[in-house]
Amino acid sequence: MILLQLFWEFFKTGLFSIGGGLATLPFLYDMAGRTGWFTAADVADMLAVAESTPGPMGVNMSTYTGYRVAGPAGSVSATLGLVMPGIAVIILIAAFLARFHENRYVMGAFYGLRPASVALITGAGVSVAVEALFFTEEYTTLPGVFNWPAIALAAVLLLATGKLKRLHPAVFIAFSAVVGAVFRFAGA
Repeated sequence: MILLQLFWEFFKTGLFSIGGGLATLPFLYDMAGRTGWFTAADVADMLAVAESTPGPMGVNMSTYTGYRVAGPAGSVSATLGLVMPGIAVIILIAAFLARFHENRYVMGAFYGLRPASVALITGAGVSVAVEALFFTEEYTTLPGVFNWPAIALAAVLLLATGKLKRLHPAVFIAFSAVVGAVFRFAGA
C-alpha cells in the first residue's frame, strides 16, 4: 500500500511540476505536511543531495524520498510515479507528430527551429567564453582585460583536440579541471 501511495504522490508531483526540479519543491513541502514521511527541514537535505548527485534534480529527490520511506522498492515506485506523466506526454506528442510528419508546414516549422537552436547554443557558448577568457569587470588597460591563463589553457586544449581527437572528451574535461585547480590554488 505504501508503494502505491508513493507512486500516486509523486505521479501528481510529476504531472503538475512543470519547469524542472525546483518546481517540485512546493509539492514536496506539501507532501511533508500531509504524509509525515519527512519534515520540511528534510527537504533542504534532499535538495542538497539531489543537486550534488548526477541526474535530474526532481528524479533524485523522488528516489531519495522513496528510499527513505520504503527502501529500494519505494525508490523505484516514487521515481516511476514522477517520470510517468512526462513519458505519457512525450508518447502523446510523438503520436500527434507522427500524423503530421509529412505535413509541409510542420516540416517547415522544424526546419526553421534548427537555426534558432544553433543560435541559442552559440549564444550560450559565447557568453561562457567571454566570462572565462575576459575580465569583464576590470577595464583598466587593454592587456588587463584578458584572462591570460585561461586563454593559454584554451589554446592548448584547442591544439590538443586536433592532435588527440581519439581521446574521450572526459579526458579533456578532467585535464581542464586539474589545470583550473592548479591555477586557482597557485594564485594565478
